[in-house]
Amino acid sequence: MKRTEVRYIIFAFLLMTGQLVLAQRSCPVIPLPTVYEQGEGSFTVREGSVIVVKDSSLRALAAFLQTSLKQHTGIGLKIGGGNEGAAVILEKNGAAHGTDGYALQMTKNAVVISSPTREGLFYGIVTFLQMAFQSPRKESGLAISCWDIQDSARYAWRGLMLDESRHFFGKETVKMILDWMAFYKLNRFHWHLTDAPGWRLEIKQYPRLASVGGRGNYSDPGAPVQYYTTADIQEIIQYAQERYITVIPEIDMPGHATAANRAYPEFSGGGSEKYPDFTFNPGKAETYRYLTDILREAAELFPSRMIHLGGDEVSFGIEGWKDAAGVQQLMRDESLPGLKAVERYFIQRMTDSALKMYRKVLLWDEAADASLPVNRTIIFWWRHDKPEQLNKALQKGYPVVLCPRLPFYFDFVQNRTHKKGRKRKDWLNSLDKVYGFPDKELSAAMENNLILGLQANLWTELVRSRQHLEYLLFPRIAALSERAWTGSHNSNYQRFLFTLKAHLQLYRKAGIYYYNPFEPAETPELQEW
Repeated sequence: MKRTEVRYIIFAFLLMTGQLVLAQRSCPVIPLPTVYEQGEGSFTVREGSVIVVKDSSLRALAAFLQTSLKQHTGIGLKIGGGNEGAAVILEKNGAAHGTDGYALQMTKNAVVISSPTREGLFYGIVTFLQMAFQSPRKESGLAISCWDIQDSARYAWRGLMLDESRHFFGKETVKMILDWMAFYKLNRFHWHLTDAPGWRLEIKQYPRLASVGGRGNYSDPGAPVQYYTTADIQEIIQYAQERYITVIPEIDMPGHATAANRAYPEFSGGGSEKYPDFTFNPGKAETYRYLTDILREAAELFPSRMIHLGGDEVSFGIEGWKDAAGVQQLMRDESLPGLKAVERYFIQRMTDSALKMYRKVLLWDEAADASLPVNRTIIFWWRHDKPEQLNKALQKGYPVVLCPRLPFYFDFVQNRTHKKGRKRKDWLNSLDKVYGFPDKELSAAMENNLILGLQANLWTELVRSRQHLEYLLFPRIAALSERAWTGSHNSNYQRFLFTLKAHLQLYRKAGIYYYNPFEPAETPELQEW
């Protein structure tokens, strides 16, 4: 036998045995639980088995488990109050770390999910469902390997942002995203509903915002009007609440206002040649009343009591402020030395207005330059190449959500051969880079107790179809969830990839058009994107 053949056999053996060890030791759950140990044997979920709830407040959770199992496996469970024939017992008790902590204990005879909170019980149910969906179906039912798990989240904020101003996707796509967010224990849906291409939120006091501002998108300024009605928003919020996801709207200001200014040009602050009518007018008192009315109506609609006011990239379109008489008068009245000071004045004034209606105001990292109430403001650090903005926010005492372009902008391509997505310099947001966050330079900042958590942002300038959206989101959403829930202390990329392979089968079964990091040619970019 040749030496090269011997080496190949040894390599194959090591690879095979390595995979075997992973199979034996790896918990099949993403994100990886905090503490887990495989038990003996397996528990079988059978048709007609019982979900036991002795507390009536847990019946909605039992119904979620019942519906999910029936939808994905075809097995129908009953909900009852006794232990006979029990499949899963839900108990609101025990001591868990944080509102999202839970315990899951499995034997051949029963599964017990316990937590002092309904939120924690929900995440325990999700963990059980993940294992059930990956388990083999036998004549007797689903045979699920037994595990004992004690689990809680590293970060309270585990977010995903969807931009629907640039391209509109609609309720069914949003619900699909919420389903997978819940599956991966993400809990904050940041909804970017207004920007330059389109206004996607019905405001009854100002109906032209939707009927005029909702026309067009990034690809086609003449596209038919698309927006969410009040009833649509309420339906989606209810859907999210059932999955323990908080929906936070973004109403961008004072920049990115072109769509709103199409509808109500009297509040426009102008713009630049490249970005016409980009800003609201900070020199008119009526502008602040108009925007406050909008925020008040949104506050009645969204129960999160949080609002994202944007505040980013205002410099793209403030040329019109230079010659506006009202802006010049404002600068004299308030002793503002320049247009940057006008921008800060606007942010501070609208934050003051919003805080009368909302518990928290959220802003992009440009707002770290302003003087805002630190106990009621959250800064979103997005400019990875400006770490000084992150440091400034933390030094001022602002709570921060980390969503740096590298690696958490999911509109950037994830493979160097890809062409259907954002590409800039050598930036690449591959699966391993998402999973590998943070780098060494950020590790110290991550230990700051002002870091609320992580968020990925999916901007949609170049995303025109649901298939392309799915391709950019999956499987990076799984890596995001593990970074946000498990943290980096228990990182093992090879273990994650081993678990992910089974999740790709779940995507395939659900009809998701995902990127396959193991066999990229299997699901290539499509020409129509």
